[in-house]
Order: sequence, then structure tokens, then C-alpha cells
Amino acid sequence: MFSFDKNSLLDTVNMFAFLTIELTLLFLLISYLVGILQMYIPPEKIRHILSSKNGKGYFIAALLGAITPFCSCSTIPFLKGLLRAQAGFGTMMVFLFASPLLNPVIIGLFAITFGLNVTIFYFAVAMGVSIIAGVTLEKLGFERYIKASVYQVPQKSQCGASCSGQQTQASKWIEIWLATWQDFKKVSPYLLGGIAIGSVIYGFLPTEFVSSMASDSNPLAVPIAAIIGIPLYIRAEAVIPLSAALAAKGMGLGAVMALIIGSAGASLTEVILLKSIFQNKMIVTFLVVIISMAIIAGYMYPLLF
Repeated sequence: MFSFDKNSLLDTVNMFAFLTIELTLLFLLISYLVGILQMYIPPEKIRHILSSKNGKGYFIAALLGAITPFCSCSTIPFLKGLLRAQAGFGTMMVFLFASPLLNPVIIGLFAITFGLNVTIFYFAVAMGVSIIAGVTLEKLGFERYIKASVYQVPQKSQCGASCSGQQTQASKWIEIWLATWQDFKKVSPYLLGGIAIGSVIYGFLPTEFVSSMASDSNPLAVPIAAIIGIPLYIRAEAVIPLSAALAAKGMGLGAVMALIIGSAGASLTEVILLKSIFQNKMIVTFLVVIISMAIIAGYMYPLLF
């Protein structure tokens, strides 16, 4: 199943280095920007806009996910900031599901590669299932599976201009950076561990194996493709071209759709990062939603196109 050679090892090392640098910078940047937003936007305003009690909040969260160019891992610091602002749990789940799947990059590439009709179908399934899942998890009380530590804001420095009772703008930004760095140190073991495992799978799992397991001749091609997609950390910029290549190698188009949703909607790195936010039952539920979404789209696609 795995291919052990020099090129595979090189691909693994390159992917590990690339993802470590990229995701570290993204995590720090997004966390810092969220910190700045929280300084200027009162938590009450965020709670009102993204309240689960307000039916519009679910659609706003889905649209917020659609306009933020985040991959599955990049949603984590943004999600943490919104949870600390006590935004609605259901709406935050909608954002978590929708953001990596509906980001502008993947939608644009989808339209170019597969056409407008397929893109509309993909968008409708991803948004629809995300909203239904968010509402359902809210109603079932899954908010209890959020770790208490998520709501604890990292302590700010006790010195600087604030000691004199008058905090300058620069000192506020420094405090936000210190809080961001503390957050990063907490999640870095999860981040690096997930990247390492995902990079090994990326480097040593051949595309021929994936396409053979999810060919048209296999009746279980769609669920297999959905599950295979989870451990593969594939950026939005790469998942569409890779899927087109797999289709050319004989992978069924329904399975291709399932692979895209599975790989873009979740990744092993993201799942490991989510352990810093959720208890295991919530993580399993998250995976069930993404896999279910991938399977639904995979089986519906051949019926409509």
C-alpha cells in the first residue's frame, strides 16, 4: 500500500517543512487578527450577530465561512476567538464545517475545473449539511463537549504602560501578541504531531492506490474515498487538480466528489488540533458529519450529472 523510496521520503520532508511554516504563520496571524478584532468589537456585538437564537446567525456563519480563505486547520484559531466571545455554539459549528469547504479559492478552482453546475451542487450540499449539522448539534446540547480551557483568555502582561494606569495603543498590540503566543504554545504539540503524521501519509501513499480503491467497479468507492480523504492534508489549491488527475486514472466522479469534501473538510492535522478544543465525543461527531456530507454528495452526484 505504501511506497518506500527516496522520492517519497523527500516529498514527506518537504511537505512537513512547508506545512509547519505555513500553518505556524497562519495560526499566529489569524489568532493575532482575531485578538485585535476582539479589542475593537465588543463580545456582545459578536454574540448578537452570531447568536444561535437568531435564525439568521446560522446563515451568517455559513457565509462568513464562504468568504474567509481558510483551510481546515486555519479555522481553529478563528473558532477559538469566537467561542471566547461566547458566540452561539451551533453557529460556530456551521462555521467550522463550512469554512474550509466554501472558501473562495476552492470554489473558484471548482468552477474552473468542473464547471458552474457542479460547483453550485457542491456549494449547496456543503452549506446545507453544515447548517443542518450546526442546528442539530445545538439542539442536542453538544456544547457540553467543549473543554473549559477554551474559554480561558491567556493572561495579559502585568507591566508596561498599563502599570502606570494608561495603556498605549502599542502596548495593547503587544499584549495581544503575548496572548497569541501563549495560545500557540498550547496547541503546537498537536499541530506538529498532526503535520508529521499527515506528511508521512502524503509522501508514501501512492495516488494509484487511492484511485484503485475508489474506482467505478467498487460499490463502496464513495465511502472509501470519503474516509481516505481525511488523513490526507491537501490544500484547496491542490485538492482540485489532484482530484482531476485521479478521475483521469479511473476514479469514479462520485468518489472524486467524496474525496474532495473529505480532504478539504477535515484533515488529520485539524482533528488533532481540535483535541485542544473539544472532548473526544465531539471530535468523533465532527468526523461523522464530514464523512456523511462527503458520502451524500458522492452518491447524489452521479444521479444529477
